[in-house]
Amino acid sequence: MINPSTLLARVIVRQIIEAGVTDVVISPGSRNAPLSLAFYQASTKGLIKLHVRIDERTAAFFALGIAKASGRPVPIVCTSGTAVANYHPAVLEASHTNIPLLVLTGDRPASLRRTGANQTTEQARIFGKAVRYFADVSGSVYPMELPFASLQSGPVHLNIQFEEPLVCDKSDNWLNDVEITIPKVFDRKTPGTFYTKSTRGVLVIGHDRGGLSAEAVRNFADELGWPVIAEDPLTFKNAISHASVFLTSQAIADDVAPDTVVVIGRTTLSRSINAFIKLARKEIVIDPRMATVDSDRMADQKFAQLPTVDVVPVDADYAEKWKKYSLRAQKLVGDITTWSEQLIARKIGAGIPTGTSLFISSSRPIRDLEGFAVARDGVETFANRGLAGIDGNISTALGIASQRNQTIAVLGDLGFLHDLTGLIHKEDINLKIFVINNDGGGIFSTLAQRGVDGFEDVFGTPHGLDIAALASSMGISAKTINSQAQLIAELSEPVTGLSVVVINVPDREANADFLKGIYNSVSSM
Repeated sequence: MINPSTLLARVIVRQIIEAGVTDVVISPGSRNAPLSLAFYQASTKGLIKLHVRIDERTAAFFALGIAKASGRPVPIVCTSGTAVANYHPAVLEASHTNIPLLVLTGDRPASLRRTGANQTTEQARIFGKAVRYFADVSGSVYPMELPFASLQSGPVHLNIQFEEPLVCDKSDNWLNDVEITIPKVFDRKTPGTFYTKSTRGVLVIGHDRGGLSAEAVRNFADELGWPVIAEDPLTFKNAISHASVFLTSQAIADDVAPDTVVVIGRTTLSRSINAFIKLARKEIVIDPRMATVDSDRMADQKFAQLPTVDVVPVDADYAEKWKKYSLRAQKLVGDITTWSEQLIARKIGAGIPTGTSLFISSSRPIRDLEGFAVARDGVETFANRGLAGIDGNISTALGIASQRNQTIAVLGDLGFLHDLTGLIHKEDINLKIFVINNDGGGIFSTLAQRGVDGFEDVFGTPHGLDIAALASSMGISAKTINSQAQLIAELSEPVTGLSVVVINVPDREANADFLKGIYNSVSSM
């Protein structure tokens, strides 16, 4: 007789494989052994690719990256106790970006809860409203049908109670007649028509586009025919370059103040863009998250998917103003020769080879690329903008890179240090990580906290570490560069394996002053 835990695990794994899932990420543990062994058997038959990460937090972010790049659900498997809690940051990010993480947590039987049993806590509903579906599963409920439909709008949690014994027989006959189906595509009906007679309209595209495809958003932008502001300037070549920079001038913002703004996704990077949106008489929002986590979002009109378009042509003089200010800003940015985070962002934006995937971490790197990179296309970009955390960046980038041929990541030094365990892997992945190192939390020097008592202790947080040496100690190829020529050379080289390039930059205070000087010079453009 096969033990009940093995039977339950095999039922679950078989359904996952037959649904067309291609990757699974597991972490070592005892209580999840039935699932881990079942997935391992499936991987030896080529039915699924098995990824192993010893740290559940990095495992979940790695899976998040795979799901972002593949568009397919990715199961994550862990044991009971604190292991489950370490999934929470990635589950929250997945929830706020509608990413399909299938969270499979091993648990003790319910009869052991609240009895003092080792490694037993209340795992049921531990993720609260961050998951679209939850079930507390025991061996008595199988066969069961997994909630794949719920994964269409975000993460799902199955807490699975496994009775001992937890190990199975060596037979893999249960996989002999597996039939993999093409994953179901859930057709989304177009939610009506966006109609306006406004001739002073602007389209603002948030960095993650609300989860909508870049191609679909480009087509929508072409139909609309309005000036485009894109938080991700490397995906939309017709966007207005450096809008977040020149809109820091109130005079310019007033000159191009719109009658109507259409916002796709969420704008999370620049105060200047958010202030500009508030100048509009009417705001239209397009974002699938309004059906899940952002149900209270305010707008004059809301769409959960891209609508059809019925608009009049934009005023020619109005469109010309945008081009004029963009060209003046390009001249201003192009004249920057000081070795700075802004120059680095401009060079990275221009130098990434066409066809490369790019992951950008939160904090300063993503804001500098928004402001100082010239609009182009040919780069597939990713970022964790659901909650804009600096955790899990290395792991997410590696997960993305596992699905692509050539990937570059741009991280800040604190984001890199936050996820050092993400470097522990044994897979054939091509990822080059650029670490912009200003020895601490550079973004805080550009915010209101600058100059307060205790700033360096609680905001600046200098670490004084040799980041390249840290990476090298973990067996990762690493180097440090300090010049524009070295940066251009690194961008032009093929990405092979995992490597780290540390870019040392001037101190945080000097960078903040330099950035402020750029904004001040905008008023005289």
